[in-house]
Amino acid sequence: MLTGSDKGKKGKVLRAIPSEEKILVEGINVKNKRQKPRKQGEKGQTIAMPHPVHVSNAALFCSACGKGVRSKVKITKDKKTRVCAKCSKEL
Repeated sequence: MLTGSDKGKKGKVLRAIPSEEKILVEGINVKNKRQKPRKQGEKGQTIAMPHPVHVSNAALFCSACGKGVRSKVKITKDKKTRVCAKCSKEL
């Protein structure tokens, strides 16, 4: 993550929402939701739920560079691959 309270954290993208230009990232932007009891005798509980963040606030992680980087597309024999813009290693 590039900005916000979770700046510098890494996580796996769980879901992409292209219509809103947002992504859902594991362990990032987690908010607590309080759930009321549904049945008699059952207790209410707090559930931690990840909320979507805008795509511009996230970057791809390059394991060779060890940080978030921009990517380029490399075309070889009708195959497109994403590569790091700094070190040219495959992402």
